[in-house]
Amino acid sequence: MSQTRDYDAEFKDNADRKYAYDFDFDVMHGYMVKAFSSFYRPGACLELGSFKGDFTKRLVRDFSDITCVEASAEAIEIAKAALPDTISYHQALFEDVDLPKRYDNIILTHVLEHLDDPVGVLKRVNDEWLAPGGRLFLACPNANAPSRQIAVAMGLITHNAAITPAEAEHGHRITYSLDTLERDASAAGLDVVHRSGIFFKALANFQWDRLMNTDIISPEYLDGCYALGQRYPDLCSSIYLVCEPGMGT
Repeated sequence: MSQTRDYDAEFKDNADRKYAYDFDFDVMHGYMVKAFSSFYRPGACLELGSFKGDFTKRLVRDFSDITCVEASAEAIEIAKAALPDTISYHQALFEDVDLPKRYDNIILTHVLEHLDDPVGVLKRVNDEWLAPGGRLFLACPNANAPSRQIAVAMGLITHNAAITPAEAEHGHRITYSLDTLERDASAAGLDVVHRSGIFFKALANFQWDRLMNTDIISPEYLDGCYALGQRYPDLCSSIYLVCEPGMGT
């Protein structure tokens, strides 16, 4: 796109939508790690789109060598204040960043849908950044989540993959489903070795935030939603792929 983007402004909450919800931090992040961790490789970890470091805090438990790339200088400063000083940061666009080595694990969670050229960035992951035998963990919000399908039925959005004006203000460019996510990963030359979903979700994030402040939702209920999501990945809050380096394009 020709329009210059303000990445510091994009992560600010707007009148119709928060950039990130407590549901994301307190529920989804933990279940993402649970889904990913059995596929981790020993070695270095690269997090693309580290934001304020909330997911990075979970990666610190599993990796001692972490590099973060983030477009927002303001977000990096917040992350630096909260995380160990052993983490390496690059304030840059994925399209421009020059990284010093290849990585055994690359994390790209709820970021790809913000990119102007998602296939181009995934191609850099495949061709330049993934170590031989390394793995990319790629997660995105799911267009077919029941909460979105209900919004369509209510007339709030026109179709499952619609981008609302509030989402557009936060830099969303696409709303992925499993087929379109795998399409872009394959177009970049990556080899998809596992695909699934994370957390069955029939309520919107703001509704979850309200429920989590009550005694209605128990840890056992959350675990049940995670388990159900493994059975019905296309009805999950997020979808994810585990990819290995392919032959390129």
